[in-house]
Amino acid sequence: MDPFIAALRNPVCYPHPVQVVEVLETHISWVLLAGEYAYKVKKPVRLPFLDFSTLEARQRFCEEELRLNRRTAPALYLDVVPIVQAPRGPVLAAPGKLYAPAALLDYAVKMRRFADGALAETLARRGALGPVHTDAIARTIAQFHASLPCTAASDTFGTAAQVSGPALGNFDQIGALPAAAGAGDRLAPLRAWTAQECERLAAVFEARRDAGFVRECHGDLHLGNIAFIDGRPTPFDCIEFDPALRWIDVMSEVAFVVMDLHAHRLGGLAWRLLNAWLESSGDYEGMSVFRFYLVYRAMVRAKVALLRGDAAGFDAYLALAASLARHGRAALLAMHGFSGAGKTTVAQALLERIGALRVRSDVERKRLHGLAASARSASALDAGLYAAAASERTYARLAECAAGAVRAGYPVIADAAFLRRGERDRFRDVAAGLGAQFLIVSCEAGDAALRQRIAARAAQARDASEAELPVLERQLASRQKLAPDEAAVTVRVNTESDASLRLGVESVAQRLGLAQRQAALAAAAP
Repeated sequence: MDPFIAALRNPVCYPHPVQVVEVLETHISWVLLAGEYAYKVKKPVRLPFLDFSTLEARQRFCEEELRLNRRTAPALYLDVVPIVQAPRGPVLAAPGKLYAPAALLDYAVKMRRFADGALAETLARRGALGPVHTDAIARTIAQFHASLPCTAASDTFGTAAQVSGPALGNFDQIGALPAAAGAGDRLAPLRAWTAQECERLAAVFEARRDAGFVRECHGDLHLGNIAFIDGRPTPFDCIEFDPALRWIDVMSEVAFVVMDLHAHRLGGLAWRLLNAWLESSGDYEGMSVFRFYLVYRAMVRAKVALLRGDAAGFDAYLALAASLARHGRAALLAMHGFSGAGKTTVAQALLERIGALRVRSDVERKRLHGLAASARSASALDAGLYAAAASERTYARLAECAAGAVRAGYPVIADAAFLRRGERDRFRDVAAGLGAQFLIVSCEAGDAALRQRIAARAAQARDASEAELPVLERQLASRQKLAPDEAAVTVRVNTESDASLRLGVESVAQRLGLAQRQAALAAAAP
């Protein structure tokens, strides 16, 4: 151990009660766990991607780390503390105490410690990470991204060259490592795919940059850098040493978390988190670059595994990257059913089961009017958000989002009532024009169950849907059966019991042949 750090393991070095000091080490820093606090000390190293070789640089980057991480974790990141020479050896400077400049040895970022089991990664490994966690992570990321500044026009962040350089550079760096000898046959197809995507998406990268999607993000957002503190997800330890690694497309950031969930064999939660983030952000257009970033993030992890001497991890991340690079089956599903029939519940189970994107009419309708999904519009029947013109705009928005995602190679679930034949035909035509399989998923329950669900939902007032009993009664009074020619593309799902719902979801998965795709992704995970 470095003598300087060994000296700081003495509990008397700290201006607060400490019994034992533990040391965690990475290739660029030491973290000293001392009592209720943690102190991060940067190593005096110069590497191809950072330079901490001078005291001035370490101070500057400690201050930058504090500034950046206070955006997401202000309760964790407390201060930058000098480490000074005292008669008994190096000590962490006490607050308010003055020291001679000659006594200054280094700097540390002072952080509040959290429980060992608080990391999302720890929860994932224990099998304790669930839907509530991933929904909260998605909301937190979306709110964080919405608060961030966009890159300036004079900067090069997010340009096609800036995106493709690191992605292709990964392969050069991996190939230069002796441990990668013999992996050429597996690396070559992925490098060729990455190069092809860099060229194909160059204009898209530039357009997203111009549209404001390149922002000063976290940069290293995976499950190991998210802690649940007081029940809330808290991203921490963002990248401070290279602006180019954090001034990125927000889709690159989301892709890292989603890829990490796949790597932990939590594919259903990966799709759940992605969909929750999309519903919060509305950035369905970003799915055009999402697969590229998924593969990029998997390849970064493959490189890190190799640098750490983890040959098995390297092989597994290569396999995961290859699996993530493949397009899913082109499919467009239209949910169908009365208010309260369980369409959104079935769609949620489906997207996790088959790996799909969902666009919800209840969410997009409000987005078009500048409202949050949970907001109440107080619109009367056939008025306001639910007037005929507003409904037409809503279905047009759903069709636009769905078509873009299908083109990008994702199965899509359009979650709306689709009670009118014209609405269903519109989406059937979209699917036909894209060469995608079309399926109607008709959710069914008895009238009494529908009324009971609507009343309960209205009382809770938490769902994006505002449909209440008058809406349902009108639907029931004017009900029409699906046309005979639609029967061949319809799967009926009885939602009156959990067992029948699960059976219906499995029927859809088998009908589309997408259950195998999810299994293949899980098999490829590390």
